[in-house]
Amino acid sequence: MPHQQPRRSRLALADAPSAVALARLHTADVLVDWGVSSDAVETAKLLVSELATNAVRHSEDGEATTSLPPSQSGVETFELLLEVVSGAVRLSVWDRDPRPPVLKEVGVDAMGGRGIFIVAAMSRAWGYYPARSAPGKVVWAEIVFDATGPNEDLDALVSSPGQPLASGLPAFGDVRADPDLVGRVLIGIKER
Repeated sequence: MPHQQPRRSRLALADAPSAVALARLHTADVLVDWGVSSDAVETAKLLVSELATNAVRHSEDGEATTSLPPSQSGVETFELLLEVVSGAVRLSVWDRDPRPPVLKEVGVDAMGGRGIFIVAAMSRAWGYYPARSAPGKVVWAEIVFDATGPNEDLDALVSSPGQPLASGLPAFGDVRADPDLVGRVLIGIKER
């Protein structure tokens, strides 16, 4: 049996609000091509949307601006990495902001702050680590691979698990949210 290359897709995006929709579109295209089920694709699109939104700078609001030098091209970017890791799809977003993500409990009436809460509730595991070769951090989440086609040899698809969390940093993968609360939050978002 020929060795199959690990499934991995990397995309750099301009640090602009329109990049979130492009990240979702790219995620859907890649995962459908990989044979991921439609339910898992929808979950991945939601998680990528939340991770990408957190990566995008809102300098007009004065949020998340840093004193980091601009990228070599002069355009600030963030990066999305999709990969199959140990029977899961790992969604990773690198951004230049070194501050760790914060898991907050927010009320149903809150206007924002739900991103990492949704990521924690909808993924099988998630976390972050400081970027190794560039400023900033990588925030990742995993969902079950859940293929639509005939069972594939997932061992042939497994890539290296990426960079582990640095020792001493908190791991958030064990955080689970109340599904009823998540449902109420999502209904509240749809009604706005």
